[in-house]
Amino acid sequence: MFVAFLPVYLDDQGLNPAQIGFIIGTGGFVTLFTQPLWGMISDKTKTIRKVMLLLLLFSSAFGFLLYDSSSYLQLVVFAMLLYFFLMPIDPLTESLNFTISETSGVSYGSIRTFGASGYAFFSLVTGYVMSYFGANSLALLFAGIGIIGFVIIWLMPDAPVTGKPVTWSSLKQFLGHKETLLFLLLVFLCSVPTRMNDTFLGVYIRELGGSPELVGQAWFLAAGSEILVFAVSFWWQRKGKEMFYITFAAAFFFIRFLISAFLTDPHLLAYLQILQIVTFPVFYSAAIQYLYRIVPAEWRATGQTVLALLFFGVSGILASYVGGVIYKSFGGQVLFLAMATLSFAGLLFGLVMFRMYGNKRREGELGN
Repeated sequence: MFVAFLPVYLDDQGLNPAQIGFIIGTGGFVTLFTQPLWGMISDKTKTIRKVMLLLLLFSSAFGFLLYDSSSYLQLVVFAMLLYFFLMPIDPLTESLNFTISETSGVSYGSIRTFGASGYAFFSLVTGYVMSYFGANSLALLFAGIGIIGFVIIWLMPDAPVTGKPVTWSSLKQFLGHKETLLFLLLVFLCSVPTRMNDTFLGVYIRELGGSPELVGQAWFLAAGSEILVFAVSFWWQRKGKEMFYITFAAAFFFIRFLISAFLTDPHLLAYLQILQIVTFPVFYSAAIQYLYRIVPAEWRATGQTVLALLFFGVSGILASYVGGVIYKSFGGQVLFLAMATLSFAGLLFGLVMFRMYGNKRREGELGN
């Protein structure tokens, strides 16, 4: 409701693509420090559950106010507050997912499948609600779902925070390796067009004549396709093959965005999102596994934080600001062509990385 439909809601309130990009890009700056901040608070207090309860309580309140607002100043203020309180919930949830999967002896993908299912289901629901009851109806829907989530977390047992806190010294060590830097550069190069798509896909579908419910259907297809990938991740993921999967996903990112640039039917553009099945979940799952394979165990907390901030924070800032300017100045087709060009560059870079490192690295070799 926030990542996929905030741009659509802002567009409905009369904001232009540059203004939308400004709000989401500035939100990316907020995310850069708010995620580590609440992560450190969770580490310090040794609780995930209580921190998530606090964050979800404030998120529900500010989400209601955001989707009940229409003035530009109010939209900026409430969006920034929501970035501050809502976005840290995601990495905390992922931490909870990893903890539960390890202690219960089940695969991470089997738990993560439910996250993709929820995203897909509520993308569809949100689109229909916005289409039939108006954009401001999202205020009650957002607050209602937030309250339900609050009750569920209240009933859950807590999970102790066991990961080592991020320190500047470990970060310096982690970033001091050539392969690490090249890998993070590859992630950044591929994530910028992905985040552009996240921000402006709904806006472009609306510009082509699509309804809010069609936007919901597009995100339902995208997120729904992830379910299968995560569910069978134990079967297709192989250590040593991560760079192949990353390059494979980059190739399909290029194909997906190139086709998007030449589609004029909003329905075809929405249906094209089924290609998510061979792009984001493959790319991100392989990136996490590649990171864990090359980084010693004591640096993994640092590496995961850097990867998350790079993929969802820094790239989101550039994607929103630059993407908004390109969209406003040249239109959606040129924006998608730019996204395809960046993805093609990522494909070429991935091929170089595959040739340089491919299957050469053993787990934790960077620490030797």
